[in-house]
Amino acid sequence: MNLLPTGLSEVFRVQVDPIVDERGLFARTFCADTFARYGLVSSFRQCNTSWNTYRGTLRGMHYQADPRPEVKLVRCTRGKVYDVVIDLRPTSATYKKWIGIELNAESREGLYIPAGCAHGFQTLTDNSELFYQMSEDYVPELARGVRWNDPIFNILWPLSPIHISDRDRQFSDYP
Repeated sequence: MNLLPTGLSEVFRVQVDPIVDERGLFARTFCADTFARYGLVSSFRQCNTSWNTYRGTLRGMHYQADPRPEVKLVRCTRGKVYDVVIDLRPTSATYKKWIGIELNAESREGLYIPAGCAHGFQTLTDNSELFYQMSEDYVPELARGVRWNDPIFNILWPLSPIHISDRDRQFSDYP
């Protein structure tokens, strides 16, 4: 397993190093010791899955506010998605910047998203699924979001959104 920096502070691609033989492959997707060596959260309290029927589905941009902000470790377990992270940490060197990375089941690559960043994705294939490891329990009253097409970020989505929830559509622009 390798942790590779991205264009955002403390956001890492988590690449697997598969051991392949005639049976298939084996790969470590998480190691607490490795994450701790990088100064990253290495304990996750909750796991979630997001199944998405149609290509073009957009979910996001979500985060959980203080006092229980979430760190996320996200991996695409079926299909292919365009995964986006926005840095909303005012003290970060990459504040208000974003990255977009394709995650797919074939590469098994994950994305480590620190607390204080908004996260969302768009499905690039039908029947896409994401698996989330979360550092905090979900607290509905702390759930927040910013609009997926907020002009302050100018995210370049690969497709025009076909399916998006009313909640995600109604998030306001970032202050």
